[in-house]
Amino acid sequence: MRLDKFLVEAGVGSRTEVKQLLKKKQVFVNGKLETSPKTQIDEMDKIVCQGQNLSYEKFVYYMLNKPKGVISATEDDHHKTVLDLLDKTAWDKEVFPVGRLDIDTHGLLLLTNNGKLAHAMLSPKKHVDKLYRAKVAGVMTDEDVKAFADGIELKDFTCQPAQLDIIKADEESNTSLVEIVIKEGKFHQVKRMVLACGKEVTDLQRLSMGPLQLDDELALGEWRRLSPAELESLQKFGVEL
Repeated sequence: MRLDKFLVEAGVGSRTEVKQLLKKKQVFVNGKLETSPKTQIDEMDKIVCQGQNLSYEKFVYYMLNKPKGVISATEDDHHKTVLDLLDKTAWDKEVFPVGRLDIDTHGLLLLTNNGKLAHAMLSPKKHVDKLYRAKVAGVMTDEDVKAFADGIELKDFTCQPAQLDIIKADEESNTSLVEIVIKEGKFHQVKRMVLACGKEVTDLQRLSMGPLQLDDELALGEWRRLSPAELESLQKFGVEL
């Protein structure tokens, strides 16, 4: 692997920034000063940049508790994006959100630069469960539970069978708290499914996606790298991690 590619993937900086560091004689390979970006290295070499020992990371994985008002994109001219909430390494590694949450939906979002994993997790053939908690204007009923299980027919497509669990239904306030598991991720799907039952989602939070569960200790807008156990749980998708 070229030295400049390694430095970029180690999160040191962009290719332009890495070239500047090499010119300024800030990089050592096995104790020897290196200034050429074309220098070939391997995983056994010891790389030091600005006094820091570097380890190679091809892929990185972030769990974000996405807040409302932030869009699931890498750039936007009008709104803050989820990438704006992450660190410099995320930018240098060119991470992107795996799927999307609507601007007014909050909760679990995975971001990575592993395109094969993202494709596997989003593939309809994989049937990856996504768990949402929704506050609803209106009282959800057993009829709605059955409608979800049968597959709700919307104007442009029929939803796959989904699971609706009524956590609380209050006739006095005409509100409900429900949890919904879907295997798809169509645009506004959960909101449209609830609307098809004559009710309206007033707040929507994603709690899990596949084996990943939202960390209760992450406040809105906070993130962390995936733990070794969480990474291990993603091996079920059969791609290089």
